[in-house]
Amino acid sequence: MSTLGRSLSAGSAERSRPDAPRAVAVWLLGCAFMVFAMAVIGAITRLTESGLSIMEWAPVSGTLPPMSEAEWQRLFDLYRTIPQYRLLNQGMSLEEFRTIFWWEWVHRLWGRLIGLVFFLPLVWFWLRGRLPAWLKPHGLALLALGGLQGLMGWYMVASGFADRTEVSQYRLVAHLGLAVFIYGYLLWLALRLLRPRPAPSPAAALALRRWLLAFLVLLCVTLVSGGFVAGLRAGFTYNSFPLMDGRLVPAGYGLLQPWIANLFENHAAVQFNHRLLASLTVAAALLLWLASRRLTLPGAAAAAFAAVAGTALLQFGLGIATLLLVVPIWLGALHQAGALLLLGLTLAALHLLRPAGSARPGPRTDRDRLESSDRVNLV
Repeated sequence: MSTLGRSLSAGSAERSRPDAPRAVAVWLLGCAFMVFAMAVIGAITRLTESGLSIMEWAPVSGTLPPMSEAEWQRLFDLYRTIPQYRLLNQGMSLEEFRTIFWWEWVHRLWGRLIGLVFFLPLVWFWLRGRLPAWLKPHGLALLALGGLQGLMGWYMVASGFADRTEVSQYRLVAHLGLAVFIYGYLLWLALRLLRPRPAPSPAAALALRRWLLAFLVLLCVTLVSGGFVAGLRAGFTYNSFPLMDGRLVPAGYGLLQPWIANLFENHAAVQFNHRLLASLTVAAALLLWLASRRLTLPGAAAAAFAAVAGTALLQFGLGIATLLLVVPIWLGALHQAGALLLLGLTLAALHLLRPAGSARPGPRTDRDRLESSDRVNLV
């Protein structure tokens, strides 16, 4: 048998093993869960104002925490040179510094662990021939995105060292947005492996799927607006609902010039926009669920729409509670987790909603089957 023939036979045998794609999918789901946890840890780090406590970029040596009192004191002395200490934490003790240091250290360590958990199995699956050909460029893309996310994290932190008491809200939103994208990317690939051919839905579901795509865009915009609320700490103002300081639209909405700056830098406008987008998101989720009930969808797809609607209502309630209670740390972190859960369920519903006739015809030959198994239809 020729080398090419042996390679094709080995690859075909590997693909025929039912545990091969499932093992890869479990790995991707595990990475997605770690990114989910990373975002929640990041929310706690932000709410405890811990992000600026480590002022050095040390990807390797920074893996270890301070090992002596002298090293603790050196890091504390560095922290005392920045505006956050001078203007907000003047007089902080070394023990209090340790508390915020540990949150930032755990956040960075978790990021390193995600890199290892993704990279090492990627190499192993690749070398063992268990990685489908269509998935390989996605693996490399995710590896690059992970590296970019690490650089973006440091770029964000560095914005708080000179003239600010916190990081730039623009860089925070970029950092959060990239994390959300990576999380969604991992989930989508895992779904493609676990259910490559979902049960077909009625042809009328094609329009519903388009509306679901529009909902996904709305949800992502709402998530981004929440990033600006977090970056400006706007949730600590106007702690009432549904009115803001007794008004539906706060008096200071258009205070800044040029006017567009209000959308990103005005506390009142940023919080109002997030409230409005969140309200539209939950209303859209409920309308999609009602529309889905008018169709005879496969059980998994119908359940996904119900889960999206229920989670959107829960997330809306968490947001209101977080605001009224003036952003307690545990509730702020839970609100962050709810947003990512809602995104994951929306992606699942989108994947499961496959109208009959929208899929390509099945392969006719063994060669077609071999080639088609390496294709992916991302939407």
